[in-house]
Amino acid sequence: MTARRMHARDLMSADELAAVRRKSTWIGVALIAHAWIVIAASIAMVAAWPNPLTFVLAVALIGSRQLGLSILMHDGAHGCLSPSPTWNLRLSQWLCAYPMFADTVAYRQYHLKHHANTQQADDPDLVLSAPFPITRASYRRKFWRDLTGRTGFAQRKAQFVNALGDPGWPLAQRARHFWSRLGPQCVANAALWTVMAAMGLWWAYPLLWLVPMLTWMMVITRVRNIAEHACVPDNDDPLRNTRTTHAGWLTRAFVAPYYVNYHGAHHLLINVPCYRLPHAHRILAAGPLGPRMEVQPGYRAVMRLATSRPASEDRPGELVSNVRRARAGARMDDSQASSGF
Repeated sequence: MTARRMHARDLMSADELAAVRRKSTWIGVALIAHAWIVIAASIAMVAAWPNPLTFVLAVALIGSRQLGLSILMHDGAHGCLSPSPTWNLRLSQWLCAYPMFADTVAYRQYHLKHHANTQQADDPDLVLSAPFPITRASYRRKFWRDLTGRTGFAQRKAQFVNALGDPGWPLAQRARHFWSRLGPQCVANAALWTVMAAMGLWWAYPLLWLVPMLTWMMVITRVRNIAEHACVPDNDDPLRNTRTTHAGWLTRAFVAPYYVNYHGAHHLLINVPCYRLPHAHRILAAGPLGPRMEVQPGYRAVMRLATSRPASEDRPGELVSNVRRARAGARMDDSQASSGF
């Protein structure tokens, strides 16, 4: 089934559309640079003042910027990082996707199915929103799986096992298959580790790149997935099957970077760069359809909705299991194993 669509020209004027769809290579580069500067500064902070407090702060900051790189890869998948298709792909692949063990092209093929079938039975991301609401106890279990790295490890393991191909294949065939699925990603990560090692910070790659990726990024990725489509009022209404969630500066720093909280505007206007989504949301909210849009005042309000199932109905293991999450990671191959943008 294909979700009901709304035409962009019915949502705002031609001049407004032209303004919010305007793309800038320099702004795209600036956002990518911001993510990497925050990551580098966080590593430098731990190197200068090594203690548990700076380590935890760095993991949270780096994990949020890793999600930010995935968000910017998502912009690249929509052709929004640069008006030049060539530069759009280069920036998205080498500076956003590959360091995150993802692939913009594979992700785009998967992700556009989500846009075409949002919250419908054939939406590939429905598994991320369909189980909700859940109990608070169920969410606590998921939170601890995410924070302790179990979710991230299961997804990455499935991704690498899938990339290795069939154990019955000849070694050369398995090597070619692995390279086609994860070769550039491994090169990008080897380069990242080499740069850190050259600066005398070899330990930063496992502790301040892989640990945030497997822990805090998983926590906030789940929160983002919940906020975007879980417990929406109407799965068939494009104004109400996707949610925008307001976020203050602290939330944007640690949970929702690079305007990812404006998901309702993104689904209605999929060719708008992320940095113009706030403007697009203001236009939409001020228009005649604004009152119908699904908007929540913050992530706390969304999580209350998502965990509103009575405690008496708690069924440990009833919802998405580690195996199911691992299969989701394998299904998405080289694309980001936590989708749903």
